[in-house]
Amino acid sequence: MTTKKIEITDVVLRDAHQSLIATRMRTEDMLPICEKLDKVGYWSLEAWGGATFDACIRFLKEDPWERLRQLRKALPNTRLQMLLRGQNLLGYRHYADDVVDRFVQKAADNGIDVFRVFDALNDLRNIERAMKAVKKAGKHAQGTICYTTSPVHTNELFVQQAIDLKKMGADSIAIKDMAGLLSPYDTYALVKAIKEAVDLPLVVHSHSTSGLAPLCQMKAIEAGADIIDTAISSFAGGTSHPATESQVAALKGSEFDTGLDLELLSEIADYFREVRKKYHQFESEFTREDISVQINQVPGGMMSNLANQLKEQNALDSIRDVFAEIPRVRKDLGYPPLVTPTSQIVGTQAVYNVLAGQRYKTITNEVKRYLLGGYGRPPAPVNSELQQQAIGAEVCNEGRPADLLVPEFQKLSDDIGSLAKNEEDVLTYAMFPDLGKEYLQQREAGTLEPEVLTTLNSSPAPVAASEFLIDVHGESYEVAITGVGDAGTGKRKLYLSLDGMPEEVIFESLNEFVADDTKGRKRATDPGHVSAAMPGNVVEVLVQEGTAVTAGQGVMVIEAMKMEMEVHSNVDGIVKAVYVQKGDRVTPGEILIDIG
Repeated sequence: MTTKKIEITDVVLRDAHQSLIATRMRTEDMLPICEKLDKVGYWSLEAWGGATFDACIRFLKEDPWERLRQLRKALPNTRLQMLLRGQNLLGYRHYADDVVDRFVQKAADNGIDVFRVFDALNDLRNIERAMKAVKKAGKHAQGTICYTTSPVHTNELFVQQAIDLKKMGADSIAIKDMAGLLSPYDTYALVKAIKEAVDLPLVVHSHSTSGLAPLCQMKAIEAGADIIDTAISSFAGGTSHPATESQVAALKGSEFDTGLDLELLSEIADYFREVRKKYHQFESEFTREDISVQINQVPGGMMSNLANQLKEQNALDSIRDVFAEIPRVRKDLGYPPLVTPTSQIVGTQAVYNVLAGQRYKTITNEVKRYLLGGYGRPPAPVNSELQQQAIGAEVCNEGRPADLLVPEFQKLSDDIGSLAKNEEDVLTYAMFPDLGKEYLQQREAGTLEPEVLTTLNSSPAPVAASEFLIDVHGESYEVAITGVGDAGTGKRKLYLSLDGMPEEVIFESLNEFVADDTKGRKRATDPGHVSAAMPGNVVEVLVQEGTAVTAGQGVMVIEAMKMEMEVHSNVDGIVKAVYVQKGDRVTPGEILIDIG
């Protein structure tokens, strides 16, 4: 019998916890199990990239570079792999080529062996520089095809992309099915077509969102795939990946036997099962298996993010409307695959469309940039009416977006100054300027504090704004008020996040609690009162007292769901007052700027 050993990449240290617990696993929970992970014999362990960089500095207050160095030291016998967004690196915009070169080199220096390089639009011009940088660093370049379905996405197109990736110097090809859209027989046909055209190792990465991923991987193996991505069972299934042990057991004794030790894998699963309990507050009902992904194409990480954002606004009951709107927005934008950053671009716009009750009443800055060609070439023509509405007479760039960028590493280094102790710190700042700077400032001041993990018998940590000590039925409780809720007549109803308060007390005694806004801002009632459509953080205030503005003019920029949007004036007039500044947290319905 001819044998072909199937290799395994386990994603428990990156994509699995990104998909199930919002990327919150801390390095301290990874290191104790590394000795056993290193003995398994994986082809690689995916341990970095994606949202890990963001989560480390935003929530965990960890240095992502130090995490990588510690994992490299703890896993001396196993390849470490990262997910790299091509010219976007790990941020949400394109970077100049000099930053791409330095980032890849530093990632290699700190321990990455395999770079899975992709572009959200499958515009291969956007990954060519990163691929060259990986090869220059002497590391494994895994060229990646983002799988999606649409009238323009065909197997012939994907095969041509695989051929082009090989010409770029790819050492292997990955099919990245981030939303779980593959079905078993479609997988077989696609893998067979690519393997016949390109003689490179082929990886199949498919999320279990639809419940079909384990079957897809089996058909992929039969068609000639060489490596599959799995997650240890305690972080598998749902919007994560097929369970490592299950796939190993399924192949055991066959011509595709992985040779991995099920007993060792079981011990690792037991460890992570206990670890997962620590992060219960980040679990979501929207990370379970759901075949509707085959309809709305929403990736799991995107589902949980949308759910959290809508929950903040007491609008979770609108989530199905948002899921229905996403395919419509995607069609308007030329059918981009839904993967970072296009998943955020499409998803955020869909939320605005639903909550505003009018499609494209507000258009995010990222949608405008997308329609200007700022992210690359859309797979299909975009909606011309939307493009006209969003960018007017501005000229769309048809070239590689990064060709319009000038070298920027030195400027970034100068901007961050002495807060950066090395090139890695400069790159952290480059990825997330505001967050990165705040992280480096807090590190300098010795005030880094990770978000609080709640215990299993308490409620999730609130999106806090103000805290009160109140008495209910003779008992004292500490109450944190998020500042997000429904507008009432002249007052505001606030929904409370409580730690340790009995559920019946919450609903019977506190649900009608009313108060003024936690920031002291009043409710917007007049046409000249500027307010935000979604909760977010102020990125920039574009006007000041005395500024003359016209209806429709942008007066401030806020960030919501990692996307920026302009907030506009509804009237012509003069700015009478500005109640916010950069960095402030805002919620819908507040007066942020008063125009009269």
